[in-house]
This record gives sequence, structure tokens and C-alpha cells, in this order.
Amino acid sequence: MTEQVMELVQALGGAGQDEEMLRTLCAAACRTLDRRLKDGLTAEDCDGVYPLAAAWMAMDWLRGSRGMEGITSLTAGDISVRREAGSGGDGGNLTQRALELMGPYLRSDGFVFRGVRG
Repeated sequence: MTEQVMELVQALGGAGQDEEMLRTLCAAACRTLDRRLKDGLTAEDCDGVYPLAAAWMAMDWLRGSRGMEGITSLTAGDISVRREAGSGGDGGNLTQRALELMGPYLRSDGFVFRGVRG
């Protein structure tokens, strides 16, 4: 699955990166998702969204490692960089979007209200 995720990252704009670092990030994204899958599910059970979600996570981590998170605009002529704190520039970071995409396949790790005795 890591190879498929790497191909997606490269197709989505991660081409030209250090291949070993990219492989490490993609494998880490796969392990992160694997640990959160509902019991009995595998990556193949996720209707094709697993590789995209893992690729988004790897791209987000790659962007963050280079200090590029929050950059929403870059202009080359008369150099201009625009950064929006905390926004990721795309309405949310890619890791959060990946987890939302995988939502139906992941165990709930948040608060669960089970009921109140009356």
C-alpha cells in the first residue's frame, strides 16, 4: 500500500522529493491509519479512500516539515508570500481532511455518551 500512496503523493505535487523521506512519511501515514481502523477492517476494505487519505497525511507532514503550513499564496514577481495562521490555507489541514474522509472506517476515539440512568 505504501507504494500506491507514494505514487499518489507524487501525482498530487510531491514529485522531486527525497524518495527515502517520502517513503518513510507514506509508511508512517499508512501505520497511523491502520492503527485507527475499526476492528476487522483492512486498507482494502475502505472503498479506495485509504490511499488518498494516507497521501494527504504524508503531504501535510511534508509541507509542515518544510515550514510551509499556512501558506495561502505565493507570488514570484516582486516576491510576496501570504500566510494565514492556523488555517492551512485550504479550509483545514490535509491530515484533518484525511481523517474526515476515513471517518466511516475508523474507530471513534472521541467522547461517547452512553446514557444516563433515570
